[in-house]
Amino acid sequence: MKMLYSMLVGATLLTASCANAQSSDMNENPVGQISVSATGQSYQVPDTATVSAGVVTQASTASGAMSANAAQMNRTIDELLKAGIEKRHIQTSQLSLQPRYDYSNRQAPKITGYEARNTVSAKSENIDKVGAMLDALVTAGANNINGVSFSIKDPEDAQSEARKEAVKKARKKAEEMANAAGVGLGRIMQISEGGGGFSPPQPMMMRAAAMDTAESTPVAAGEQTLSVTVNMTFAIKQ
Repeated sequence: MKMLYSMLVGATLLTASCANAQSSDMNENPVGQISVSATGQSYQVPDTATVSAGVVTQASTASGAMSANAAQMNRTIDELLKAGIEKRHIQTSQLSLQPRYDYSNRQAPKITGYEARNTVSAKSENIDKVGAMLDALVTAGANNINGVSFSIKDPEDAQSEARKEAVKKARKKAEEMANAAGVGLGRIMQISEGGGGFSPPQPMMMRAAAMDTAESTPVAAGEQTLSVTVNMTFAIKQ
């Protein structure tokens, strides 16, 4: 009987101890939270340009279209190499051969010839020479320029600046919300990085009216925006 009484007393004391611990934890770790998100941005001038250019040829036979295309494309690639573009930065992005049809008659379409397309992308880290390179490509035989895109080779520093700005904005937003609600802002309970990325500039490229003029095609790289979004959760001080 005495043993049973002792066990009941021990269980009661253990339950009371657990209840006191839970109550203490609730006082030390407030339940109320404020969750915010913010986006930081930084700006940097691009230092890398990627040109997409190619050759389109037509002939009465498939072999004729491909042969003419290969000759012009070889001259185009040679011009890229002369401009200082490394072979590893020249990549074929499109190669196709398609028949050309005559739909003028009401009968079934008839093949009248073939069209071959070969497009390469070339990356250059000397943006100042991109315009002259485009002119040289056209002179060498490229008759299809899809455009120029710009990028940043090492964006880590710019992303770091954007990240710091995002954290600063998020904390300020949380402080404003806490003040408006009449509560105190506690410690950071959770922080994570959300969506972010690049907002590439819209490149400006204009073909020169006459290719034999001294001026090259003007190309403006503009400025690139890098953004980072952070999500933060703060405790509310009771």
